[in-house]
Amino acid sequence: MTLQPPFTFAFQPIVRVTSGEIVSFEALVRGLNGESAAQVLGRVDPLDRHKLDLQLRREAIQLASVLGGPCHLNLNLMPRSLAIAPEAISSTLAMAAHCGMPPDHITLEITENEIIDDPREFSEQINSYRASGVRLAIDDFGAGYAGLNLLAEFQPDAIKLDMTLVRGIESRGPRQAIVRGIHRTCLDLGIDVIAEGVETEAEYWWFRQEGVELFQGYLFARPGLRQMPMAFYPTQS
Repeated sequence: MTLQPPFTFAFQPIVRVTSGEIVSFEALVRGLNGESAAQVLGRVDPLDRHKLDLQLRREAIQLASVLGGPCHLNLNLMPRSLAIAPEAISSTLAMAAHCGMPPDHITLEITENEIIDDPREFSEQINSYRASGVRLAIDDFGAGYAGLNLLAEFQPDAIKLDMTLVRGIESRGPRQAIVRGIHRTCLDLGIDVIAEGVETEAEYWWFRQEGVELFQGYLFARPGLRQMPMAFYPTQS
């Protein structure tokens, strides 16, 4: 397997519906012809993926600066990258500075299921960068069993609800109860909640009635391959 398969990025907006603005774009790795992230990463030896992880963030910042200037970006981070390459975040910020993107324009996303060998050490490392303005988000929140522990340990700036909780939530009572509990907890902790993977207006309006303001999903915009798409905003009928 090759260490560096051909790749590019698609960008998908994260929107704040109360102000009708795009607050950030998530950079999603893709093959040159739009192949999925799984297909791209599947060509890389698992032992080498954390090396590629560092390169992907730098390349995403470079492409975003060409496409949209100094925008806000959500970038994925494998926590083990910090153990393998302590400069994983500093090199990302160096590229951002080179492209005219301040630290507070960067949100690093870790998935709930990503294994963190030493939570305390990871927290100390990431918090040193958060002091400079970098934001931390937990992706796929609710997909595994570590979510509440991560909230208690890291108190991220945002969480992105897993799509399995979002899908069809308007008619799923148990999911509604779980999401209400998560939302209340995050409100108490000052953590933003992003409903990710929203595809239908029924899903959207359920979240709006619960006070959620931040969204990402096909209903608003599909990921744009090497482009930063505009967003669609539903209107109350």
